[in-house]
Amino acid sequence: MPMVRMRLIGSRDDADTVINALHGIDGIEHVEEVDDLAPTMRDDSSSSELVDDSEGHVYCVEVRAPNANRVDAVQGVAEFIGRERGMVVEFVDEF
Repeated sequence: MPMVRMRLIGSRDDADTVINALHGIDGIEHVEEVDDLAPTMRDDSSSSELVDDSEGHVYCVEVRAPNANRVDAVQGVAEFIGRERGMVVEFVDEF
């Protein structure tokens, strides 16, 4: 089964909205928020106290999809909600 990994950058409410929507996709049985093992400071930041470093939180989510069609659905739903809520959705191979 393919695994979709994504980082959601926004508020807790934004992340919960995406996670709940992913649970509602037919055929998706596993949606899990996992701990990010890396610190959440931006690479281009020399200070952890910059305003934009403290506004959004990073939530790492894994979704197990049964096939490529469901992978497309997961990505489409996450991107759509991300745009609607003004959050960042980043798809990654590993955390």
